[in-house]
Amino acid sequence: MQDFHHNRARALLESAEEIFDKATVDASVTRMADELNARFNNTDNQEFPLVLGVMGGAVVFTGNLLPQLTFPLEFDYIHVSRYGDEDKGGQVVWKVIPRSNVAGRTVIVLDDILDEGETLAHVKERLLEMGAAEVILAVFADKAIGKTKPVKPDLVGITIPNRFVVGFGMDAYGYWRNLPGLWAIKTEDSK
Repeated sequence: MQDFHHNRARALLESAEEIFDKATVDASVTRMADELNARFNNTDNQEFPLVLGVMGGAVVFTGNLLPQLTFPLEFDYIHVSRYGDEDKGGQVVWKVIPRSNVAGRTVIVLDDILDEGETLAHVKERLLEMGAAEVILAVFADKAIGKTKPVKPDLVGITIPNRFVVGFGMDAYGYWRNLPGLWAIKTEDSK
């Protein structure tokens, strides 16, 4: 069984196309860090923000962004999943809620990809209901799906085509989150 999964994972990349290389990915994360640093390094008497990574996809993005931030921050994470009919939005379930108090604070949410946007819209709404003063959505990849999304990110690293993409935290069947660039998997391979 393990050989089957190993071969399947390898086969995914054999027909894939690299759409963004490591240098482009790294530059986009640095640009996002620069934008956040410009905002939070030049404020007086402001409480430092709470940064929330959305697990597990955002782990690579988060790990690359955090060391480039030059302002005091508190870090925590959340884990949410969507169950049910995704065409109708499904039900968002919080597996891990922030341990840190969000009330009255600026919260920066880091996520790997904004696809349909339903889950991230729910996260923002819930954090505001929990009393966050402001929620900043920073997504590494915004997928151009050709329709309006229920939430607009405040910061975007890269806009990607409406294709199935792996790398930099995004996976196919649990594989290839570890790729330093972004690869588009052929449609027939992604189903």
